[in-house]
Amino acid sequence: MPKGTNQKLKLYRLALIMTELTDDEHMITMPEIQKELAKYEITADRKSLYDDLEALQILGIEVKGEKVGRKFYYHVSNKQFEIAELKLLVDAIQSSKFITAKKSKELIDKLNTFASKYEADQLNRQVVVQGRVKTMNESIYYFVDDVHRAIAENRQISFEYMRWDIDKTMVPRREEPYVVSPWALTWDDENYYLIAYDEEAGCIKHFRVDKLKSIRILKDKRIGKDKFKELDLAKYSKMSFGMFHGEPTKVKIAFQKEIVGVFLDRFGRDIPIHPSDKKDWYETYVDVAVSDQFLGWVFALGSDVKILGPENVVKQFKDEVQERAKIYK
Repeated sequence: MPKGTNQKLKLYRLALIMTELTDDEHMITMPEIQKELAKYEITADRKSLYDDLEALQILGIEVKGEKVGRKFYYHVSNKQFEIAELKLLVDAIQSSKFITAKKSKELIDKLNTFASKYEADQLNRQVVVQGRVKTMNESIYYFVDDVHRAIAENRQISFEYMRWDIDKTMVPRREEPYVVSPWALTWDDENYYLIAYDEEAGCIKHFRVDKLKSIRILKDKRIGKDKFKELDLAKYSKMSFGMFHGEPTKVKIAFQKEIVGVFLDRFGRDIPIHPSDKKDWYETYVDVAVSDQFLGWVFALGSDVKILGPENVVKQFKDEVQERAKIYK
């Protein structure tokens, strides 16, 4: 059999053919493999293809052959990602507000290369179903890289922190840039946050990464290490509603038993739960950052929830309800 003009690419093309055209549900015969290779001007006899399929094992591509009727079929049996895993990754990308629509498509297209064309169709159909608000900041990936580099090099950073104005334009929150010591990045409520120590304010703050602009890595060494060592990041995320600031407080709350899942989902299974004096009601203590967002969360749960203490939080909630009521008079 005369050799084709692209024989040096034979193993590479064979790997692509097997990963793109086969999976556990779709198989291909030897003549079909030869036909696909011929599209790239590559010729191959059966004997050499048997050796090539075995050689794919070295690349981590395991090809399984099985007889169906009178024909022998081949397919890749151990891909790097199962289709269920790829769907999970696609959904995570789509639900991430900090990843732009353009970058989401680019990442999903790359994930498609780990699937057969049939599996890729499933991923693409899943993408169409999703319709979520995405950030407009295309530079976020470089910002994240800058923050990681600053942390690795133990450096402070400066940046502009942006906000939306009434004209739907991003504008700086203040004239002078923020200067902080970055200590961690965390993903909460579909957004990406920078956790940093602000020396000027004397406390740990968080900033949405998609609202950062003009990041500069400074020569100054980071500070606030002791403060950050005291911080339980997982507890901090549960305590902060939507990562909004508030005074950390242990709040006593009563709730009807039907919504116990709401509290376990929000605060975790370690919270104490005790029967209340009222039938079918229970009580718990939770550490929260008492902010408007927390009070709004309680308000949204309606009459199924009641703040019992401390008294200043109860008063704050009552005052907030009364203020809201005035708007509708």
